[in-house]
Amino acid sequence: MPRLRRIEFGENERMAWASLREHKVRSFLTVLGVVIGVCALVIVASVLVGVDQDMRDYLSDYGTETLFVFKFNPGIHIGRLSAEERSRKSLTLEDALTIRNEAPHVREVVAEVMPRFEPGRPASTPPTIRYKGNEVFGIEHTGALPSYEQVYNVHMSEGRFYNEADNLHKLDVVVIGYDLKDALFPNEAAIGKNVLVAGVNYEVIGVLDKRKGTLMKDNSADKQVLVPYETYRRHHPADDEHFLGVQAYAGMKAEAEDEVRGILRRRRNVAYDKADNFGISSAEQVADQFRQIMSMIALLIFVVSSIGLLVGGVGVMNIMLMSVTERTREIGVRKAIGARKRDVIRQFLTEAVALTGAGGVIGIILGVLISLLIQKLMNFPSVVPTWAIAAAVAVAMSVGLFFGIYPAVKAARLDPVEALRYE
Repeated sequence: MPRLRRIEFGENERMAWASLREHKVRSFLTVLGVVIGVCALVIVASVLVGVDQDMRDYLSDYGTETLFVFKFNPGIHIGRLSAEERSRKSLTLEDALTIRNEAPHVREVVAEVMPRFEPGRPASTPPTIRYKGNEVFGIEHTGALPSYEQVYNVHMSEGRFYNEADNLHKLDVVVIGYDLKDALFPNEAAIGKNVLVAGVNYEVIGVLDKRKGTLMKDNSADKQVLVPYETYRRHHPADDEHFLGVQAYAGMKAEAEDEVRGILRRRRNVAYDKADNFGISSAEQVADQFRQIMSMIALLIFVVSSIGLLVGGVGVMNIMLMSVTERTREIGVRKAIGARKRDVIRQFLTEAVALTGAGGVIGIILGVLISLLIQKLMNFPSVVPTWAIAAAVAVAMSVGLFFGIYPAVKAARLDPVEALRYE
């Protein structure tokens, strides 16, 4: 009898796999819910990790100590602006200079001027940039102080950024975004060429390096056309909308934000019991908004995938119960020649775990392929983490273990005499 039991130890797994091979189609349809659930889990995990990595790249590129100041709260806006928000006056160059001079925790400030933003009214036609026969629409044309380079951690791909002398002398020079160089000068150098921007001729003196980030960055980040602040005001005196960038000293962002808020409240005559009539944000806060949105989407998909896993688990239990009924005589024979209850339980649990484990592997493969397609075709940040694959396998096999216990115990409790009589 001991010899038979030693043989049984290997026979449990062999018989379980043999049963699965005999019913391939039935087995696949049984674990289809597990496949869908695991696939969804892998996709969600890869997108969340990709977005988080994209946000880290964005923060490191613009600087973690930079604050954005505008008359509205920078970031994602849902719904219409209130009447108070629509009536807010624009920030000014003097606001930026005051912050630079009076805020001890502020390292540098940049003022960026652009066309007036008026909610409720259609935006003016975006300017274009042209060089010979090449023209690009939808550019981001603004004027900024030379401190733009330091505050926004700008890196140059070619040439240089304009300096204080260029600004004071109101020179017609321009720095263009990375994508514009390829569009306007595909087969020649950009530096020294003259381009036409909004009816004004400028000499290209620099090309910005490509910005990091895919999801987080502004879509126009690589289509910027930057000219010196005073140059822009000379050509576009009616444009007076200002956006401020404030760079704090390392580790002093909170203190700098308090100082900026106090200065602007005083300059804009905000009563002590009234809310700010301007917005202060940072790349980190904008990233947090994205995290909240992605978390809600992830939660919804996790719920859907959990339903798929539940359906798959119920299907596994159903098919295992059917298998117990079909193999009643086989179980009786095994128990009659010495198989113990734990041998029968191990056989059917092995079959259930193998069934859902195979479904988990299929789901992982599909999830990885779809994640790669999302990254390549949709240009959406998606990175498949190793822990997601391990977790998916563990979840799939756990489903098989949990839903396979009842059929396995039922099979083990069969009376061998009654099982041998079963037809």
